[in-house]
Amino acid sequence: MSRNNIKIFPGALVCEESKLRGDITIGAGTIVHPSVTILAEAGPIIIGENCLIEEQAKIIHRLPFDQQDQENTPVLIIGSHNVFEVDCTVESPKIGNNNVFETKCFVGNKVTVSDGCTIGAGCRITDEQILKENISIFGGNCQMREGLDKPVPQALQMETLMKMLPNYHHIRKPNKKP
Repeated sequence: MSRNNIKIFPGALVCEESKLRGDITIGAGTIVHPSVTILAEAGPIIIGENCLIEEQAKIIHRLPFDQQDQENTPVLIIGSHNVFEVDCTVESPKIGNNNVFETKCFVGNKVTVSDGCTIGAGCRITDEQILKENISIFGGNCQMREGLDKPVPQALQMETLMKMLPNYHHIRKPNKKP
């Protein structure tokens, strides 16, 4: 994909220093820190509203190795209220709402993430699977358990970042109507 088509809705805060490649749509209220990498290699990426994408996080839309010759690539849709913490790498083909990808976790391109899931710090999930709602993955052996509640939204942190980031970084202008 040689052409960048970046669509930013009003209310989103996208730092100019972030690396955005391909056809990417960023929803209102979403915050993209500097040094974030979002690559739409296999097709478009649509990021929902009020997501937080922190420093050095990588969101990559690429096909699994065994599907490289496929012509009709689905769009990667990322729901609303997701948190991508520092230095996580997410290649999932579909991500629901209200998930947390903790620091240095890795989610492969055969893992579908539903709603309310937490992928713990340093956990690597690569086997083909669909994570049910409210699943938490944690520990050195990537143990799974069902959580009682969905992760708490990061409203206070996002409010602070909306005020602070423009003071220290250049911000891309919204270019999409609500």
